[in-house]
Amino acid sequence: MAEQGQDTAVKPDTYARKALVASAVGYGVDGMDNLTIGFALAAISADLTLSKPQAGSLATLTLIGAVVGGLLFGVLGDYFGRVRTLTWSIVLFAVFTGLTALAQSYWDLSLYRFIAGIGLGGEFGVGMALVAEAWPAKLRARATSWVGIGGQAGVLIGTLAAGPIIEAWGWRALFGLGAIPAVIAFFLRANLKEPEKYRKAHRPKGFGGFPIRLLFADAQTTRASIALLVLCSVQTFGYYGIMTWLPSFLADKFGFSLTKSGVWTAVTIIGMAAGMYVFGNLADRVGRRPAFWIFQAGAIVSVIVYSQLTDPNVLLVWGAVMGVFVNGMLGGYGALMAELYPTAARATAENTLFNLGRAVGGLAPIVFGVIAGGAGLGTAIAFLAVLYALDMVMMFLIPDRRGHELT
Repeated sequence: MAEQGQDTAVKPDTYARKALVASAVGYGVDGMDNLTIGFALAAISADLTLSKPQAGSLATLTLIGAVVGGLLFGVLGDYFGRVRTLTWSIVLFAVFTGLTALAQSYWDLSLYRFIAGIGLGGEFGVGMALVAEAWPAKLRARATSWVGIGGQAGVLIGTLAAGPIIEAWGWRALFGLGAIPAVIAFFLRANLKEPEKYRKAHRPKGFGGFPIRLLFADAQTTRASIALLVLCSVQTFGYYGIMTWLPSFLADKFGFSLTKSGVWTAVTIIGMAAGMYVFGNLADRVGRRPAFWIFQAGAIVSVIVYSQLTDPNVLLVWGAVMGVFVNGMLGGYGALMAELYPTAARATAENTLFNLGRAVGGLAPIVFGVIAGGAGLGTAIAFLAVLYALDMVMMFLIPDRRGHELT
């Protein structure tokens, strides 16, 4: 666990800003890829004659790859460095996303998507560790929230660009062009050094032991790790559930076309990005725990209200409100976890906990579908309120280390 220290710096230097941009762009690639596979499934199925189970498995294989990559690259990030590991991960993603555009059958396409997912898995946690170590403690939550905003920018770009690209040039062009942001991220990292905190703390052979053991170093750390795993699971469960089923919810309840549903969904995404900005500032001013409680309470209220709305215009506005609270907390996890674990295990903790949570969150579309089949999609969305209430309880197990120097 980190110990309290005095951070006199109040402004980020040039290195810190470069680290933030490099991490935000990398996580934006992650967000964009999550959307493009969904938009491309119909075209891929028609071109390669895929069954519905085969088509659906492509998104699942990408997610499984991201979980594997998260566990792998988190450990590598602590052994070999944040920047070096992020570079490896984005190169892996770029190469196999490009190969996706050349796929000739379900089997080679599945392999490319799985390995591309492995590359994506390193972006969130290692990037968050890099930014947390590069930025002043007083601005740490704001910085990690900007990484989250980068992810939402990627989601928004994917939402707005995927359809027109497929219509104009086909699904292969979508994945060919999808490798370009990854190449940009690679060059942004080309001349970036490891953060000073990592260089000072680094020792040969991974600091003398496997870093994942430090997630359970003592009783307090173990409780915090379990609580954070629950928080990450709920966070990604809510996100995947809403983003997967929101277009269908709008189409079923209001008869929206896919295009109109896309606009409503984009408004929700913009709300999510705005929420991250607000959360980062709030968490740095009042503390991690109060900020999470405020947003978790807001998530409970907003999903219940959203599920009951009947006026499309009110729904548009409230979709942004729901986005603020449901996903605004995402960037805060980077700062929260960075402050709870030492440099020897920071990237491992960030990537392991978040990606195991992502594995749980990947079940959301199925759970939502089961609930919707019996009680309707509105009930499925309202069900999230129970999970956010659980989150509020978990926060009692997590120390608030706002303003503490990293060790």
